[in-house]
Amino acid sequence: MIVWVGGAVERGVGENASTAIEVAKPQTFNGTPSKVSRFVGACRLYIRMRLRDVPVKEQIQWVLSYVQGGSADIWKENVIEEIETGEIKFEIAGEFLAEIRREFREGDEESVKVVELKKIKQEGRIMEEFVQDFKKTARRSGYEGCPLIEEFKQDMNGSIRRKLMEAKN
Repeated sequence: MIVWVGGAVERGVGENASTAIEVAKPQTFNGTPSKVSRFVGACRLYIRMRLRDVPVKEQIQWVLSYVQGGSADIWKENVIEEIETGEIKFEIAGEFLAEIRREFREGDEESVKVVELKKIKQEGRIMEEFVQDFKKTARRSGYEGCPLIEEFKQDMNGSIRRKLMEAKN
């Protein structure tokens, strides 16, 4: 449904509403472990927004079209062969994306996230940017409760940390 409102066109929720929304396609993925999460996330979003009604096999082929170069080329050729011969089958595209994440992840994900978490500093960023970056990195770090709060306090700017400590007293 399209409604004319005060000189602007608004698209309502309906069968064709998602076609009006622009969704970024993923960047090509060459097997670099530090880029696998971003690639999988971009593919997952695009599939949800644009390819929801497309058969799983075609969704997987679409994802594979963005797997190019580096160590990913050899892996892609093996996967295509295994799919064609029926050695592997995916019921949903999410299973395939999880396989990509497993295949190309960087070491033990929890350990990697802990190291990344310890590297984050607020520095010149506004608090909201820092909080979003911290939350994203903390998700799979295994940190919870007090240890996570302590890490957060250590990573924020010293002047803000002091003001919080003064307000606490």
